[in-house]
Amino acid sequence: MHKHELVYLTEDASHDAVIELINEEAFGPGRFTRAAARIREQGPHDRSLSFICTDDGETIASVRMTPVLAGSVKGHLLGPLAVRPSHKNQGIGRELVRIAVEAAKRRGSEAVILVGDPPYYGPLGFEKVAYNALAFPGPVDPNRVLVVPIAADTHARLKGTIVWRDADIPVVVSDEENDDEDLPLRAIAV
Repeated sequence: MHKHELVYLTEDASHDAVIELINEEAFGPGRFTRAAARIREQGPHDRSLSFICTDDGETIASVRMTPVLAGSVKGHLLGPLAVRPSHKNQGIGRELVRIAVEAAKRRGSEAVILVGDPPYYGPLGFEKVAYNALAFPGPVDPNRVLVVPIAADTHARLKGTIVWRDADIPVVVSDEENDDEDLPLRAIAV
């Protein structure tokens, strides 16, 4: 039996080609037509909040975070999240989501939003957004729009359009105590 040597790293430009391959493998050519892809086309994702997983040095999974303004919430859109078929059902995707959400919290994001499967993401802290509260730049099933609310009033302010935002515009940092300050962002071995 092969023992996996999983390492989680912050994404950098050297990962672009393999991430594209992993996303193509996971989602096919239809990935470009999704409403979330329309948002990602508006501006770059935030590499400092995007992560990969390697197994014995080979990149086998990734998650990206894109800064967004959703109604009046300054948050991040999570996705795409993709794991190579050879490594599915090992908890790698869940760990990438956990790392990305915690990094967004530390950065002061008010919410992490995604369009995804509630049974998968619910146990990871995601909640349904009010039905049709957010207008995406394309069709989206409102039952699959989910959020990890970080700011106390997140749900109340998630009303309106969701668009890319310039991450250089500062986000208000929460006054809440951070229990995960010891979690490194550059490398986490499992």
